[in-house]
Amino acid sequence: MSSLANIQSKRAWLGTLAAALLFLAVIPILNLYVPEQSLLHVPDYIIQLLGKFLCYALCALAIDLIWGFTGILSLGHGVFFALGGYAMGMYLMRAMAGMGVYKSNLPDFMVFLDWKELPWFWLGFDHFWFAMLMVVLVPGVFAFIFGFFAFRSRIKGVYLSIITQALTYAMMLLFFRNNTGFGGNNGLTDFKTLLGFSLLEPSTKLGLYMISVAAVLLGFLVCRYITSSKLGRVLTAIRDAESRVMFSGYSPLQYKLFVWTLSAVMCGIAGALYVPQVGIINPSEMAPANSIEMVIWVAVGGRGSLMGALLGTGIVNGAKSWFTAAAPDYWLYFLGALFIGTTLFLPRGIVGIANQLRVLRRRLASKHGSASPATQAKTTKDEG
Repeated sequence: MSSLANIQSKRAWLGTLAAALLFLAVIPILNLYVPEQSLLHVPDYIIQLLGKFLCYALCALAIDLIWGFTGILSLGHGVFFALGGYAMGMYLMRAMAGMGVYKSNLPDFMVFLDWKELPWFWLGFDHFWFAMLMVVLVPGVFAFIFGFFAFRSRIKGVYLSIITQALTYAMMLLFFRNNTGFGGNNGLTDFKTLLGFSLLEPSTKLGLYMISVAAVLLGFLVCRYITSSKLGRVLTAIRDAESRVMFSGYSPLQYKLFVWTLSAVMCGIAGALYVPQVGIINPSEMAPANSIEMVIWVAVGGRGSLMGALLGTGIVNGAKSWFTAAAPDYWLYFLGALFIGTTLFLPRGIVGIANQLRVLRRRLASKHGSASPATQAKTTKDEG
């Protein structure tokens, strides 16, 4: 029990349980058992939309772990998300062998391109366990190799951000090529079943939504455990003063490499959950703009706060869904204004508003001479 208390407070545990109850019990009940005519009914398309947002939320936790707590600003994590998605997509394509337009055991795009047999890197993807292994291994190994050379060379700051953006852009161009074997511009789509369950059935979509909820909860607890442990304190120290950490006898390379690889794996799992819910994976998921959006989710919610990352994901993607339906031409203007406004006026994001108000109240009290010395000292500390 004491180890659980070390992860987060009793109040935070109650909040986590309440969120789990809401997403795992209340929303499914409102979807399944409340009549469609009722205002309380949750439609199937909302379940699918929430499932997609939850995948994004897992990515936001990964970004917050490396950026908010470790100070590594990646503008290329979309590539790990897409790699996990492609691993799942390859399994789904193999699962529909013989059910495509051409009734061939090969994916339709290979038949169209006059391919005669599966490429070697498609072998094994007719097994679900192998595909799930690749969902974790491919982004993880790719991130480990990239991170090893980048962090060993002490590349950081804006230079690392530029390199990660170049990485995802290069991968996007590679996957756009038809002869790469991943469907080119159209990617992988027209999926039929997952483990024998039709992806068109509402019950399958509800099942995927609940698995996504469980993945986000698990990801949140893992991140919370890391950030509240000694490892988390070292990561924060690396963010604030990496040179001092080195002088203290720690090797930042190992810590940064671990958290970087873990965040890539989390994004890969998010991508794997995303693909069967939206029905497609293509190279546009590796577009630099997608990776930048992930950073904006965290910035809006509150960098260095796991709850802020989840909150920012919901707010930004909720607004995106509304704008793309009601005013699609203004979405990018709104997103840009939101990011600039957050940077200028809410440096700690939405979750930092309460703290900013407390500081303002104490400052006003201090100005009028009614604040005690202890309150003035606390105000100075909060501002810092």
